[in-house]
Amino acid sequence: MCGIVGAVGREPAAPVLMEGLRRLEYRGYDSAGVATLVNGSIDRRRAEGKLSNLQALLDQAPLPGDIGVGHTRWATHGVPNETNAHPHVTGKVALVHNGIIENYRELRDELIPLGYGFETETDTEAVAQLITRYMDDGDSPVEATAKALPRLQGAFALAIIFSGEHDLMIGARRGSPLVVGWGEGAMYLGSDALALASLTDRVSYLDEGDWVILSHAGASVRDADGDPVEPDIKLTALTGALVGKGNHRHFMLKEIYEQPTAIGDTLNTYFNPANRTIQLPALPFDLADIRKVTIVACGTSYLAGMVAKYWFERVARVDVEIDTASEFRYRGAIMPENGLAVFISQSGETADTLAALRYAREQANHTLAVVNVAESTMGREADALLPTHAGPEIGVAATKTFTCQLVALACLVIALARARGVIDHGIEARLSTAIAEVPARAAEVLNHDEKLRNLAHELAEARDILYIGRAAAFPIALEGALKLKEISYIHAEGFAAGELKHGPIALVDEDVPVIVIAPSDDVFEKTASNMEEVIARGARVVFLSDQAGIDRLGDMAAATIQLPAVDPVVAPILYAIPVQLLAYHVAVIKGTDVDQPRNLAKSVTVE
Repeated sequence: MCGIVGAVGREPAAPVLMEGLRRLEYRGYDSAGVATLVNGSIDRRRAEGKLSNLQALLDQAPLPGDIGVGHTRWATHGVPNETNAHPHVTGKVALVHNGIIENYRELRDELIPLGYGFETETDTEAVAQLITRYMDDGDSPVEATAKALPRLQGAFALAIIFSGEHDLMIGARRGSPLVVGWGEGAMYLGSDALALASLTDRVSYLDEGDWVILSHAGASVRDADGDPVEPDIKLTALTGALVGKGNHRHFMLKEIYEQPTAIGDTLNTYFNPANRTIQLPALPFDLADIRKVTIVACGTSYLAGMVAKYWFERVARVDVEIDTASEFRYRGAIMPENGLAVFISQSGETADTLAALRYAREQANHTLAVVNVAESTMGREADALLPTHAGPEIGVAATKTFTCQLVALACLVIALARARGVIDHGIEARLSTAIAEVPARAAEVLNHDEKLRNLAHELAEARDILYIGRAAAFPIALEGALKLKEISYIHAEGFAAGELKHGPIALVDEDVPVIVIAPSDDVFEKTASNMEEVIARGARVVFLSDQAGIDRLGDMAAATIQLPAVDPVVAPILYAIPVQLLAYHVAVIKGTDVDQPRNLAKSVTVE
């Protein structure tokens, strides 16, 4: 979601803030701003659109000062414009905020009759005015903030500076992440450690409800009750160098091409090549006792969970329930004893998924997080952690994190199946070996890039595109449609191929391309039948299969993409790559902002 950077030290703050904001661009935003103290008074610069607009403004009207806060905003309350952009400023406070203040209307209604004017449509301004009100009543900045925080309902991460206070910054978090950076003679705040990577490798992650008082010399952390908390300072492995695109035009393409390496790095965490077994980190519960698995996630991570559902049920023979996080906890799900709840999130900060994790914990389920940021809130709060090792993913559309999630989940499935006694060592060795081959096979799939790029020229003219698949290929059809929608803005839908005749086939004609995802598996002939049905209705079919499948049906398709023949269990991992590339090239042809598509954010930290 939005990005926060704060700095208090002895060096000019504005360049530091801008550097941090550039590192947060991947999160998605529609406006940006910075504020500093200049001779005790708050000054700020804000701009709609890209950071380049804000930088141009700073070049024209520099902003001095050695303490300041910066922000990239993704609009929730109020349209994206300069007026609604952060930081929000009163005569005494400058404040940036990630999250949603749910009771901001009540706060406005309380403050307006007292003479506090509101200039924006945002929920955030109510926080700045509330703190200002307490300061007007005689409270110090720390006292005013301590009074204001308990009155806020909703999710927030805040960074606040105060007029006349050149050595004071306050940060607070509830439901939205905030990181403290420990520098030499300087302290920092950031939405994530990546924002601070060029400044320090020493960070502390604020826990839920914590708030922190910073000066250039250090930090004092307090919990929600105001009691002191000893900060846990960690060394982060993130590099200070900006993540670059290399020789690629976009981050998304670079990250697609990084998949063989990222998959290999993730696999190496769990696969023991000496005896061809899967070895998970030590777990605080016994997998042999698991009687039900509940999978909860959002977006692409949810689709990774859908693939895993097929694996859990077919390989580990365990009952599985899967739900989108935004729906899960509101239906009062019954979670039986000895259940395992698996939460999947790239960032580990997705608000709905995090809330669902806490619900599962209240239901006395074992919780396990599959995340790409081990230090994230989910990574810290879950009973167990399966990290993916995809590295920073800058493109908003998930690519390498998706396939790495699938690898981690496949390893969990094999370990669970072994613990439950439903597979022997021979089957475990076969499945583990199949997964171990995925990095090399993924590199082979990337060789189809040019063919997919040529194919994209025809698909870019379509108004609607359908994706179909069966069994574990069905979630890949959904993922292909999602990727296309996200970055090309073409309407696309994914369907279980067997459901076509129950309604969706009415959409099919010669103007609607159909992408068929059909590895040679035990449902291939069923998918073949569905493919013949859409061809009979004039559809132009793009057929993704292996050599055996193309030998069987390739001459019926308008275009074919031949993928390596692999064990059906791991096929979904490989088939994700061509649908990513297809969406990417269509988006490039259409001229959209591939890495930062409209209306989307990388990490959704509000409900």
